[in-house]
Amino acid sequence: MNQWISGRRLIERFEEWAPKSLAYENDKIGLLIGTLNKKIKKVMVTLDVLENVADEAAQKQADLIIAHHPVIFHPLKNVRSDEGQGKIVTKCIKHDIAVYAAHTNLDIAEGGVNDMLASQLGLAGTEILQPAVSEPLYKLAVYVPESHLETVRDAIGDAGAGFTGHYSHCTFTSDGEGTFLPGEGTHPFIGTPGRLEKVAERKVETVVPEHLLSAVIEKMIESHPYEEVAYDVYPLKNEGKAYGLGRLARLPEPIAFGDYCLSVKEKLGLGGLRAIGPLNEKVQTIAVSGGDGNSLIPFAKSRGADVLITGDIYYHTAHDALLCGLKVIDAGHHIESVMKKGVQLYLQRVIEEENCNTEVIISESATNPFQFI
Repeated sequence: MNQWISGRRLIERFEEWAPKSLAYENDKIGLLIGTLNKKIKKVMVTLDVLENVADEAAQKQADLIIAHHPVIFHPLKNVRSDEGQGKIVTKCIKHDIAVYAAHTNLDIAEGGVNDMLASQLGLAGTEILQPAVSEPLYKLAVYVPESHLETVRDAIGDAGAGFTGHYSHCTFTSDGEGTFLPGEGTHPFIGTPGRLEKVAERKVETVVPEHLLSAVIEKMIESHPYEEVAYDVYPLKNEGKAYGLGRLARLPEPIAFGDYCLSVKEKLGLGGLRAIGPLNEKVQTIAVSGGDGNSLIPFAKSRGADVLITGDIYYHTAHDALLCGLKVIDAGHHIESVMKKGVQLYLQRVIEEENCNTEVIISESATNPFQFI
């Protein structure tokens, strides 16, 4: 057992779920403070990195903070230890705490913030509200001796290659003959240095999404018997899986908007919320998006939503929603705190798979700036 996972390996596995390529342009994601070139004994998950969170991480001896909201979003003019964000940055550096942020990439990722919110609200059969990107796909072809065909094919399939819809481990295999001349100092699995070899080989082809390509190649090489593995990677024109912001779902039965507001308040554990629209009218098609959802008003309406559940709705945007007949529940930006438990569960699975003892904890510090009185 590896006692502790390395910071780089932990984030590499995390980005298999929420790759940086999904993030919106100019989003401040990734490593923001410190280094990942160290072993991680304890990682703390939080929505925001405020001074109280940095204090908590130091007190609990966390080596890494994984946050949803970037601690440094706008350029800092200075880093002072006695005021502003400088206090947070200084404390993290002083206690050797690295800070990593996954923002819009975690919103958009499958199983990410918006799916977590939909799940907590009991919404089933969700669709993407606002499509953003399609993940690039690659064709991977590897040449394998017949003796190791199943081993290599299973390894790349288990690593995530060959998914087509609801089918996994999809590959195509063809026969061929491989030739190679082992040079001086080599230790070939088949053949003798200095003599041309001809070997019956199988060509295994499969499709791999971009965010899994490195991991699939790594597992392919680990399972392959050759010293030097012959393989090809080709970019494809095929459209990959669609990713986007927000989720859309339909309730089994219509419900009065006022009653649905009370249901949302209960399911999200809120002290209060702001409702926009007639409370007596029935609603059934529900859109949900964490964070600032002002820009999603037209998308929610065009997709046939009766209600948009989001946060930070502006006064005049609320008027726009009323004019177009869309009801809105402003549940506050802090509903994204649902990500803390979701990220913890994902990281705990990673730690188990990596056979490590690293501990994953959830920050208990309050970061919601609003109180309902």
